[in-house]
This record gives sequence, structure tokens and C-alpha cells, in this order.
Amino acid sequence: MNRMVLAETLKRAAPESGAAITVAGTRAVCEPTGALWLPEFRLLVVSDLHLEKGAAFARRRQFLPPYDTAATLALLEQAVARRDPDIVVSLGDSFHDRIGSSQLAFPFRERLSSLARGRQWIWINGNHDPDGVEGLAGEVADEIAFGALVFRHEPKPGRARGEVAGHLHPAAAVTRWEKTVRRPCFACDGERLVMPSFGVMTGGLDLRHRAFGGLFDPARLTAHLLNAGRVYSVRYGRLSG
Repeated sequence: MNRMVLAETLKRAAPESGAAITVAGTRAVCEPTGALWLPEFRLLVVSDLHLEKGAAFARRRQFLPPYDTAATLALLEQAVARRDPDIVVSLGDSFHDRIGSSQLAFPFRERLSSLARGRQWIWINGNHDPDGVEGLAGEVADEIAFGALVFRHEPKPGRARGEVAGHLHPAAAVTRWEKTVRRPCFACDGERLVMPSFGVMTGGLDLRHRAFGGLFDPARLTAHLLNAGRVYSVRYGRLSG
């Protein structure tokens, strides 16, 4: 199930269909949209939107279906409508390249302005968009802290208590009744969280990949998998290789 198909199932999803977790002692909910909800701060976090990915490829004469920005914004609108947050953090790689925000079409720009109206909106710089955004509401930062948590795009090497990061696009596979399914996931061991990519035209990196080595305590690590408007929590040791 890709992110575009997954997005269509969320219209029927109830708020309680997420997975309640704690990160460095802070309560959070892994939402079926792929967003993270922090009720203490009324804060919603999304990561790796990769808006205008199709347009970025087209500029290099590699043509993809041109619907990714519209579909990702629709999913973002659902996520915001579910919780009506006071603060939204977009955790880096919000756009697929450095000029994506400046080239964003007016209707999409208006949709983002509407989402940001009346709330604090924070764009974290990522490796794809290190210069921030242009002409959009909100503030830009390399990282930001709320309580015991620090939000940045790329995970720091080794253990980092309270870090919430993106960049790696975690995904995981489970096998049940001789059928294996692979889904985007939140990866959390109670101390640190790596977010799934939110963009509908983004891939996933298996949680067993060496890029995740040293980031988590495997004995405590859980993958919170997105699937059909629900989140399923599976211990790391039960994932399929």
C-alpha cells in the first residue's frame, strides 16, 4: 500500500486509531497520517513532505506523475484537521529541492497559508532544502526544542535522548499467515523517535538497514506501522528481515 492509497483510507480513521507512546518521558501519539501529536504542547509534527518532487524531477527532464504536491497537501490538511494544533513543525525536506518553495504554484501556496493561519508554523531545514522556504508563512530553524524534546532533520550519531528526527524514512515488514507486508513506520525506543516520511511520493528505508545502527536500543525498539487508517505497533525482534 503506497502513501497515496493510504491517504484515501484516512478519511474514516478516528483520532483514537493512533498509537500512544512516550519519548523521553513526553506523551505522544503516532497518527495514522504519519504525523506525530504531542498533546502537552498541542504540537503536530510531520517530516519529509518532499513537496514539488515531481516538479524537481521534471526540471531534470525525468517525468513523474505531477500529483504529489496536491496529494501530500491533502494528507497534511487531514492531519491538521484531526487535531487543530497550536504549533506545527515540518521536520525538514519539506521541499524536494532548494527552489521548490519559490516555484510553488499559487493555489498550493494559498493552501499552506490557510493551514498556517492562527498557529505557529516552524520549517526545520533539511538536506534537500537547507536554505529554508521562500514566501511562506512561518519561521525557519535548524532545530527547535519543546520541553525534553529536540526536533531536527537528521538524527545525530549514537544515542540522543529526546531527539525527534526524520531524514531516514523508516519502514518495516511483518509476516503474518505467510504473507509479508511492508509499511512506513515510526521508530521509537522510548528515548528517541525517527519519523516516517509524510510525502506521498517518498520511499522507505528498512529499519534493519545499517543506517539505523547505533541509534536505538534494539531491546526496546518498536516499529509503529501505518496501515489502512490505523497504526500497528510491532517490537523490533518480531519484524521480518
